[in-house]
Amino acid sequence: MSQSFSQNQARQNRQQKLWPQKWSLKTKAIVWALSISVLPVFAIGIATYFYGINLNTKQIPQVRLERAKSSTETEALQRQLSLLLTGMGVTAILAGAIAVFVTNRAMSRVSNIAATSNDIKNRLRPDSEFTQTFIANEDELVMLERNISLFTELLSVLVQEKEAEADYSQLLTKITRWVRESFNEEDVLKTTSEEIRKALNIDRVAIFCFNSNCNGTFIVESVAPGLPKILGVTVSDPGFEVGYIEKYRNGCTRAIDNIYQADLSDGDIELLKQFAVKSNLVAPIFKGKQLFGLLIAHQCSRVRFWQQSEIDLFAQIAMQVEFALDYAKLLEEVDTKADKAQIFIEITRSIRESLNEEDVLKITVEEVRKVLSTDRVMVYSFNANWSGTVIAESVIPGYPKVLRSEIQDPCFGQGYVEKYQSGRVAITNNIYQAGLADCHISLLESFSVKANLVAPILKDEQLFGLLIAHQCSRPRDWQQPEIDLFAQIAMQVGFALDHARLLQRIEAEGVQSQLLVDTIGSIRQSLSEEDVLKTTVEEVRKVLSTDRVMVYSFNANWSGTVIAESVVLTYPKILRAEIEDPCFGQGYVGEYQSGRVLAINNIYEVGLADCHINLLESFGVKANLVAPILKDEQLFGLLIAHQCSRPRDWKQSEIDLFAQIAMQVGFALDHARLLQRIEAEAMRSQLLVDITRSIRQSLKEEDVLKTTVEEVRKALSTDRVLVYSFYANWFGIIIAESVVPGYPKVLRSKIHDSCFTQGYIEKYQSGRVVAINNIHESGLADCHIKLLESFAVKANLVAPIIKDEQLFGLLIAHQCSGPRDWQQPEIDLFTQIAMQVGFTLDHARLLQAYQATEANSN
Repeated sequence: MSQSFSQNQARQNRQQKLWPQKWSLKTKAIVWALSISVLPVFAIGIATYFYGINLNTKQIPQVRLERAKSSTETEALQRQLSLLLTGMGVTAILAGAIAVFVTNRAMSRVSNIAATSNDIKNRLRPDSEFTQTFIANEDELVMLERNISLFTELLSVLVQEKEAEADYSQLLTKITRWVRESFNEEDVLKTTSEEIRKALNIDRVAIFCFNSNCNGTFIVESVAPGLPKILGVTVSDPGFEVGYIEKYRNGCTRAIDNIYQADLSDGDIELLKQFAVKSNLVAPIFKGKQLFGLLIAHQCSRVRFWQQSEIDLFAQIAMQVEFALDYAKLLEEVDTKADKAQIFIEITRSIRESLNEEDVLKITVEEVRKVLSTDRVMVYSFNANWSGTVIAESVIPGYPKVLRSEIQDPCFGQGYVEKYQSGRVAITNNIYQAGLADCHISLLESFSVKANLVAPILKDEQLFGLLIAHQCSRPRDWQQPEIDLFAQIAMQVGFALDHARLLQRIEAEGVQSQLLVDTIGSIRQSLSEEDVLKTTVEEVRKVLSTDRVMVYSFNANWSGTVIAESVVLTYPKILRAEIEDPCFGQGYVGEYQSGRVLAINNIYEVGLADCHINLLESFGVKANLVAPILKDEQLFGLLIAHQCSRPRDWKQSEIDLFAQIAMQVGFALDHARLLQRIEAEAMRSQLLVDITRSIRQSLKEEDVLKTTVEEVRKALSTDRVLVYSFYANWFGIIIAESVVPGYPKVLRSKIHDSCFTQGYIEKYQSGRVVAINNIHESGLADCHIKLLESFAVKANLVAPIIKDEQLFGLLIAHQCSGPRDWQQPEIDLFTQIAMQVGFTLDHARLLQAYQATEANSN
């Protein structure tokens, strides 16, 4: 029975004055039947008897006088009267027996009905006062009357509660949608408090966020006018009863109808009285499976008896807030990652537009200070003795300027040099809690520093200086994306300084230097590897006025391919030619790796082997110039200039220019690869956001899965994407599919994979993701390969879908046209989408349950 009905009936029972009975209904009915049937017979018989006696008494003397009859006649008359009286008695007894039988027969049905109604009543309200009283007195008729009255009231309450449940189901659906439309944590919490207060007509709804040791602060509040505000109040000792915080961690919801009757401590009651609270309702909010805080409702105007439907609704909304917080966190992380990637691209481009060292450093400190919103950013350049000078600074007004300051740090020893040389990034959130030496703290205090971030700047592969960010207003908890961005920018500064130094030296060398500037400038404008190489061969051929310039890229066995070429029209094109040079041995690799530049003025006069001469002759070469291209500090290939029309006496300035351009090509390739990776990450981050939003717009499981396979197939440009759902025995069925035309459709296929064992289940349950580039080279069992071949699969990608913390199925991508080398960003994107599908299925299931409840109630 519902709580509201129990409370109302209990109050009525306490006010009723029950009628105590001494006899049961059956006894009373028998008494009345006997009275009605027997008493009239007895009355008539007795009256007739006494009337006859009286008449006989009066008439006998007169008869004696007149007829003088004997006493024998008198005695005969008296015997007749006695016989009449006896007959009357027998008749009365017989009538009473018949009345008792009929009454007992009739009352047995009433008793059975009363007993049945009482049994139903006891199941519904076993603690009813009048039920116990009338059972004791066996008054079935009164009991039946009371039970019928009770059932009438119960039916009315049940109808009201059913209508309320339907209203609450619809309300939960609306609030869930409002919360899910909020894309950051602040909006989620604010929307929740506002909407639930209006919906349930509550005086105050607040969210209490835990700090350490179960202390916390009220971070969101919606309160009716005229009541004290609780927003921002920090509670240092919430006074949770022993074990109650653990109950909240286990998902317990607590409802208090009256704070003075809930066994609360005096401290808790005083705290609640400060905010005019008379009744409250508390449900836990989780974030990432950890207790984040509490959703709290306060009734201040009166004591409130919380209905079970209200309690259930409150708990369900708290659960929805949990899902929304997790999703908002994911979106913020994705957006932040995309923003940081874009920022890095913009800063790198700004730095690369600076062609001298001073501009590089000035732009760096300005841009980094703005991006990190910090108080000071500076570049500290080392001297030979590891003292140094601040050579660039950007600082907000109000803090001391330290530009051109010469700093002697007595704590900076050789050990620090080696660490920074190896790429160490130092992170200090609070200089007084980082275990720094006193001398170091004193130095930082002189610059008003509370927290700092330090990354090395390498120039010509040597430690040039440090890029340093200072937080002066307060300590600061540096976030990992900020640290990563800072380290990447410091690395780019080193490259830019190398470029700037090289360009400055080249500019001083006259016309030849200007040619290098123009050439490198053209190369640096190319942001992809293909464009870098294409621009390089075109520009170098023009600068050197030679017949052919090409880039030769090595394979693993040191054979290779011509991947870029610029050649005058009269000589053969060798672009894409695969060249096997039998004379190119391991010794040449080491020399080119060390920066060797080879200049041959005449191929017939330098003692080349016949095999090498034959190879050069096949390309029409008379003289050549070769310089190594290093990419990621590894030998990527060779930049080669061919003079085909005649031998050529290469000048030293030409050789130097050629070597410098080859070195710049390596740097440009590094930059292009880095920018492509960052742009790809930014694009995939945005892609994840777009796909996730598309999925979240689907409110049914079928739509979620259909949207997922369509969007993922387009995003990965693969041949088939499907969702495979498990049965109880870990066999399964394909419940969603998107496939390009020309390949078999497998939707609704039931799959019995005998290779799928319990070990695979546990791995997928733990988040395992499988990427197979070629099914015939991955060590798969024959049964598994046959299954994949039946679907025309050459490569696949598999990620688990977790629903309600259980393995629901697998998200699978198939490459059917050929093997595929899955890239790590693709794998990461695929994994994140599979995880989002699980979250969305949870939401869809919950919404469908509520919508079904609403439909049934209507």
